[in-house]
Amino acid sequence: MQNKKIAIIGLGYVGLPLGVAFAEFYEVVGFDIDRQRIAELQKGIDSTGEIKAHEITPNSSLVFSDAVDAIKDCNVYIVTVPTPLYPDNTPDLHFLEEASIMIGTILKKGDLVLYESTVYPGCTEEICVPVLVKESGLQYNRDFFVGYSPERINPGDRKRTISDIVKVVSGSNQDATEQVKALYAPVIKAGIHVAPSIKVAEAAKAIENAQRDVNISFMNELVLMFDKMGIDTQDVLDAAATKWNFLPFHPGLVGGHCIGVDPHYLLHKARAVGYEPKLIAAGRAINDQMGQFVADKMIRALVKLHRGNIRGLRVLILGFTFKENCSDTRNTKVADLYHALCEAGLEVFVQDRRVSPEKHPDIRFEEEGLLLLPHAVIVAVKHDEFREIDYVSLDENGVTIFDIQGIVPEEVAADRDD
Repeated sequence: MQNKKIAIIGLGYVGLPLGVAFAEFYEVVGFDIDRQRIAELQKGIDSTGEIKAHEITPNSSLVFSDAVDAIKDCNVYIVTVPTPLYPDNTPDLHFLEEASIMIGTILKKGDLVLYESTVYPGCTEEICVPVLVKESGLQYNRDFFVGYSPERINPGDRKRTISDIVKVVSGSNQDATEQVKALYAPVIKAGIHVAPSIKVAEAAKAIENAQRDVNISFMNELVLMFDKMGIDTQDVLDAAATKWNFLPFHPGLVGGHCIGVDPHYLLHKARAVGYEPKLIAAGRAINDQMGQFVADKMIRALVKLHRGNIRGLRVLILGFTFKENCSDTRNTKVADLYHALCEAGLEVFVQDRRVSPEKHPDIRFEEEGLLLLPHAVIVAVKHDEFREIDYVSLDENGVTIFDIQGIVPEEVAADRDD
């Protein structure tokens, strides 16, 4: 397989690390339609912060381009483009379809097309393959082959990299499956799991994240329920965790692409075949409302503390990404919290050095440091740097501290459930 020349289509949080990993064993061309992204990568700059400069400096085995001509002589195409949602939470496949159209125009006999983008079961063969056939004029499973291998990238995770995570692979027939398995084998140290079909591999990806979504939604429902009872949810979880088989999930703001988006792809396909998934849908609904719930509870607390006069109070939110120690802001629920607080008349600022403010013009970012002592601080994301803040000193200076992430000393946090 070492004679394979690979094109990675889409160089975001998934495609770039994948390209770097493959370049250790194959000749790789990283392709993206974003010219600015390509220009940065050619200079060794990864704006996502996931890959270091020395890993992406173009060399004989890894180059970057936004020109289709640069990938037309490749014989393996791996698609890692985004698969977001429309405002009504239905799958937005236009990036996937556009990538398939482009590949179809340069597809040759013997080529292998692999999809890693998250989709619903059946999408690869029902949506992507017909596009490849139409654009190329080639016959599926005779002239070219297709595979699906779900991405399992965990942004910000330095311990579990691509090579350390078991890779699920599948192919359009037995020969294609063997090709896909052999392609990934030298790259993935953790091992390969061969799924019996492309649909199975697609479904496995979808349920990985739906499972986490449902479990977290149960934790969040406990927060909603125990808030009405005047019980601290964390105290309840601490007590329950003393049993050996209690699962250690925690409540929180659920954003990102995987948990916040993937269940909707599964919901879409289930409804299309005539089944209405009640548990998955309920979990999504619960998790989607948590930003507003947290904001409402904080507003009530501030109203009580300031005797009803909260308009103009300065509130600093620490963290804007969807999770700790990464720059990924996709579907971050901190945005919901921010806007809800602003609508209540508060003067809200966000501090997060990992985020480029120009990409979020509707959010008011503050420079490093507490330029003006705020009336309240909200720990929304547990970046490492936020653990170093002297919260006791802030508390002594009259700052109300709301800790969503559980990193603030309990004695100074206004409410651990917030």
